[in-house]
Amino acid sequence: MRGSDRDGIGIVNLPRSSGILLHVTSLPGGRLGTAAYSFVDWLAAAGQSWWQVLPLGPPDRSGSPYTSSSAFAGWPGLLADPDALVSAREVDAFRAAHAFWIDDWERFDGARAVADQVRFEREWSDLRRYATARGVRLIGDIPLYVGARSADHVAHPEIFQRGFVAGAPPDAMSATGQLWGNPLYDWRALRAHGYRWWIERLRRASQLSDLARIDHFRGFVAYWSVPARARSARAGRWRRGPGAAVFEAAQRELGALPLIAEDLGVITPPVERLRMELGLPGMVVLQFGFSGGPRNPHRPKNHVQSVVAYTGTHDTETAVGWWDSLSPSARARSGLDPAEPHWSLIELALRSPAVLSIVPAQDVLGLGSEARMNRPGVADGNWRWRLEQGALTDAVAARLRQATARCGRAPLE
Repeated sequence: MRGSDRDGIGIVNLPRSSGILLHVTSLPGGRLGTAAYSFVDWLAAAGQSWWQVLPLGPPDRSGSPYTSSSAFAGWPGLLADPDALVSAREVDAFRAAHAFWIDDWERFDGARAVADQVRFEREWSDLRRYATARGVRLIGDIPLYVGARSADHVAHPEIFQRGFVAGAPPDAMSATGQLWGNPLYDWRALRAHGYRWWIERLRRASQLSDLARIDHFRGFVAYWSVPARARSARAGRWRRGPGAAVFEAAQRELGALPLIAEDLGVITPPVERLRMELGLPGMVVLQFGFSGGPRNPHRPKNHVQSVVAYTGTHDTETAVGWWDSLSPSARARSGLDPAEPHWSLIELALRSPAVLSIVPAQDVLGLGSEARMNRPGVADGNWRWRLEQGALTDAVAARLRQATARCGRAPLE
């Protein structure tokens, strides 16, 4: 993969590899512990080098991890042992290491807050070490925005706008757009503070994962601003973002930023230029690759090395659910195997020139719409899918390992 002119910002020499997308809440039992370690073992047996998760912070009432009450804290609801003993020495050490945000979180969350974060750090770090020893690395997820009235919003009101909220314009996902309601950043105020809050956020992301997907990357070029009292995102308009300045400030302090740019949706030439200038891989989604014009970047023949190829994401249908939604003529034009369309998509993702390919666990198992993780623009019924115990069998691992090796993505021995 080509780097950028700003050495150290983009990912350089990422090996050709593959992984599985499965959030921690989708594990059997919905939390860390035995199921997480078993999944790592399965990934290693399946020849996979990466485990991608969704954001790890406390979710909102709907269960969405993208509207968290903290951009820094881990969710205690993921703990396998939420009552494990924590020493005063551990608490003091955690406070010293995370001084930028832990007091804000304690004021917001209460007396157990720091001890819970010690427990989270302990369990997550142990899992990460276990995964690393088995050749599996972790991909995290950084939502662009924080939740309204979250710990960050309450503690740092000076870096957020008033009177406008975040959303997305109408697109293929939603005819009315998406009214997210998150507070928007005051980028001038952030610049005046040297982008400190964002530097610390990226520092925290690097502490929790080996690589992180930064959600809604296009918002750094221009973001959809909706009046706070609007009933629909249609009332919004584009406003200019900070561009490369945030990443340059972070790179000066943190060094290399191992990020994937989520560049889906309304992507303009300036968004693509910023991504390439920073040397960040973008995303292509195969479900989007069978329609549109000949220059559609999601078409398999248009894939390049500097992207991550997905069969689908947490926001799309499962591969089988997508296939079931197609007309007979669209199915025929796709060239996919009607008996196993999900495996056809997996093979396409693995064969792609993309440096990295990621497949949701639902697609490996050939599950339908009932296993969809999220429906954008729909408030209820999301984030609930859970893997059945034993569903990821040795036979499935063997098949995926063979396909991975055949496509040149097997881990180096």
